[in-house]
Amino acid sequence: MIFNRTYRFRTNLSIAEIKDRLLNQHVKVHNMDFEVSEKQQMIKVIPHAENIEGIKTLPITHIEMQGLGDGHTKIKLMAKPRKIDVGGPYMIVIFCAFCVIGAGLFYLLNRTDSLMPSLVMIGIALVIFILFWFRMESGYFDYVRKIKKFIHGRLSEAA
Repeated sequence: MIFNRTYRFRTNLSIAEIKDRLLNQHVKVHNMDFEVSEKQQMIKVIPHAENIEGIKTLPITHIEMQGLGDGHTKIKLMAKPRKIDVGGPYMIVIFCAFCVIGAGLFYLLNRTDSLMPSLVMIGIALVIFILFWFRMESGYFDYVRKIKKFIHGRLSEAA
């Protein structure tokens, strides 16, 4: 949910021309190969992750097309993490949320005591979340941005 990204734009290409330009293409992002293919009447950009050695959150991008009748086509790109990858990021977000909730409860239950334990818990949650978000920006979200740039570039090239 919080990792899903949706982009919309229009092109003056027909659906058939879009498929000709995109299908069976490969895009390389951070030495990772992504293949554009058609499955279940939808174009998908799927990572080839067989040889991954590190832990990475990789996107699967769906491309929906809708002909507008005036020679234009409306494109909708939807990127979401692979189901196998999404558990770790959600665990970190939930941990940070519980840390903040715990700090709030600790403060409410111990108002006469020091404020320091609550602030430390919130600080730890913020540091973890900020580090996590920077990692996601340089990894998962960068994959999404570069795939979007590749698709947009392929569809806006001169015919």
